Amino acid sequence: MLNFILSGFADEASNDLDGQIAALKRNGMSYFEPRGIDGKNISDFTVEEAKALKEKLDAESIKVSSIGSCYGKIEIDDDFEPHFEKFKNTVEVAKVLEAKYIRMFCFFFTKGQSMAEYKDEVLRRVKIMADYSAAQGVYCCLENEKGIYGDIAERNLEVLRYCQPNLYAIVDPANYVQCGVDPLAAYEMVAGYVKYLHVKDAYFENGEVVPAGKGDGKVAEVIKRFARNSGEKFLSLEPHLTVFEGLDALEPDNETMNNIEKKKSYVYSNSTESFDAAVAALKEILASLEKGQSALV
Repeated sequence: MLNFILSGFADEASNDLDGQIAALKRNGMSYFEPRGIDGKNISDFTVEEAKALKEKLDAESIKVSSIGSCYGKIEIDDDFEPHFEKFKNTVEVAKVLEAKYIRMFCFFFTKGQSMAEYKDEVLRRVKIMADYSAAQGVYCCLENEKGIYGDIAERNLEVLRYCQPNLYAIVDPANYVQCGVDPLAAYEMVAGYVKYLHVKDAYFENGEVVPAGKGDGKVAEVIKRFARNSGEKFLSLEPHLTVFEGLDALEPDNETMNNIEKKKSYVYSNSTESFDAAVAALKEILASLEKGQSALV
């Protein structure tokens, strides 16, 4: 039997917390990955705000799988110290929310900076955050994304190895597709470090994001291979199927938002419909994998 815990970025279903909780419950999910809540990014929450959030989540029997933070999403030559100070506060927020993980990135290179020149600085910064967080009982998970140092698996693996034992990996197949990388080959490179999958799919041809299993992300096979890992395993939906509040802040080039606005396939009338469709697509993959597994018994 596949042993996954379903989670997701419920801010893609609704901007407000009540709407997010409703979307989770409607789809039979008891975990989520907070990012935008009532118009505020989780990275900007104070400890007191986190306590109020935790009280409401407890009342609704909703848990936090990981903090969907924005750390590491600054240019590599931006000042790191204020970024790190803010990160320290989010570690405290994670502790209040009883989240074991914080998703993070390894810095933008969108101004043409030399990755070779800044390699040591990338490693230094990520290790500082990973070590600090781990000392507090919360573990950083590094996500692959276009425009950052770890946009390809070779560099992602480089960072992961340097920051052991305090850094895990999140694999997003669609992000690899958008970088022109084979997501299955990339997954295999970092497989031993993966604690978390972001469930998203896309086309190689134009980078358009589509429901899981409908694109070139080999999502079903990646999930199948992830099932081999031991311990707790989260599948976190990050649909990107409609424009939602905060999407424009996630990418410096707004490629995903632009693709959504002009796409002709998998068009949804609202975020409620698109989030439910994303959940249904994932559940379809899991049902197929379960069926295939049963056939082998």
